[in-house]
Amino acid sequence: MSSKQRLILALEDGRAFFGFGAVPSAEAGALEAEGELVFCTAMTGYQEICTDPSYRGQIVVLTYPLIDNYGINTGDHESTRPWLHGLIVREYCEQPSNWRANGQLAEWLGRHKIPVVEGIDTRALTRHLRENGALRAVIGVPRPEALPAENDDTGMWLQGRTPGVQAEVDRLAARARGVAPLSEQSLVSQVSAAEYEQVDHTVWAPFREPKQASKKHRVVLIDVGVKHNIARSLARRGLDVTIVPFDTPAEDIIALHPDGVVIGNGPGDPDGDPSLKQTIETLRVLLKGPVRERRMPLTAVCLGHQVMGLAIGAQTARLKFGHRGGNHPVKDLRTGRVYITSQNHGFHVDGATIPVDSGFAVSHVNLNDGSVEGLEHKDLPVFTVQYHPEASPGPQDNQYLFDRFVEELEANARG
Repeated sequence: MSSKQRLILALEDGRAFFGFGAVPSAEAGALEAEGELVFCTAMTGYQEICTDPSYRGQIVVLTYPLIDNYGINTGDHESTRPWLHGLIVREYCEQPSNWRANGQLAEWLGRHKIPVVEGIDTRALTRHLRENGALRAVIGVPRPEALPAENDDTGMWLQGRTPGVQAEVDRLAARARGVAPLSEQSLVSQVSAAEYEQVDHTVWAPFREPKQASKKHRVVLIDVGVKHNIARSLARRGLDVTIVPFDTPAEDIIALHPDGVVIGNGPGDPDGDPSLKQTIETLRVLLKGPVRERRMPLTAVCLGHQVMGLAIGAQTARLKFGHRGGNHPVKDLRTGRVYITSQNHGFHVDGATIPVDSGFAVSHVNLNDGSVEGLEHKDLPVFTVQYHPEASPGPQDNQYLFDRFVEELEANARG
C-alpha cells in the first residue's frame, strides 16, 4: 500500500471515507473525480458497468468485495469507452486470472482518467447511501500536511485518524456540495451516437442463439446512451437495425421506413435533461403517426421507458437511492410471473400520473418498493420496461422481451 496514493472520498453531507488509489502512484492517471455517488449490487460484470453510458455523471460503489479478479477484455465492452466518473471498491485484485483477460481494470480506467479507490468500507458506505439517498461526492487527493508518515499504520489512515484530516474532509465536502446535481446536467447529448450507424449482426453475444425473424424487418434504435447488448439482441434475431442519434426528429425516422422503433437506456434525469426534449417530441409524433396509423411496434427500455412516460403525459420522479444491480424482482401483472432483473436507474415513472385517456397501463412492478417497471398500451403494439432485458451484466432471463418485439413485427407484417 505504501506506493499507492492516499485518497479521500468526501460526501456532500460531510461524511468521508479513506482509501488508496488501486494502482501505484507512478502509474496512475487522474486521481480526482466528482459526481453523484451510487451503489451497485451486481456480483459480476464490473467491466460492463464501467462501459454502461447510464453511469455518466456518477461515482459507482461496487458492493461485491473483490474486484478485477478476472480482469477485462475488449469483447465485454458495452460501449466504446468507460463513462462513470470514479469507481469505489473494497479490495482490488492485482493479479486477475481469466483466459479471456487482456488487461487490468484500474490501469484501463486510469488511461481514461477515471480513478479506482480501494480499501473503502463499502458496506458502511452502502448503508449510508441507503439511509440518506444518492449524494454528490468528490474523490480527492489530501494535501501533504494531512498525510501520516510513510511508516505509519495504514489502518490509522483508513479510519481517518490522522492529524489535519478533518480540514481536508471539510474542504472536499465543500467541493462536493458545489457539484452540479444530476437533474441539472445534459448527459444524453454526451453519450449518444453522433450519426447513423448500422449494427453488425455477426458480433459476439452473451446468450444462446435466439429464434430468427422470418424476414429482415427494418428497425430504428434511438440512442440516448444505448448499450451494445440491446443492439446485439435485436440484430441477432435477424433484424436490420439502424442506430440514430437522440435528437433525430420523427420525420427523419419515418423517412427510413422502419417496421419498428426501439429506444434504449441512458443516463440522467429524463425530465431535467434538456437533451431529451426533442426525443420526447419524437415519441409523441411516432405514437400519433405510424404507430397508430399502421400499427408500427414501438418498445422502450430503462431511460427510454421513462421518456415514453413523459411523452404520454405522465411524470417521473427520483428514487431515494435507485435500482442498480442484477437481482431485482419484478412482477408481470398480466401473468403473475416474477422475473429476476438487471437494473440501472435513479428515476421512475409515477404510475399515479399516467393519464387515464392515454391508453397505457402499468404492466410490471418492482416487488421491493412497488415502483413502476413497465407500461403497455391496451390496443397498440407498444410496451416498455424499466429494467434491462439485455442484461450485461445480470441474468439473461428477460431476453424474451426482444422475442415479443419480433412477434409484434411479424404480426404487423402479416396485417
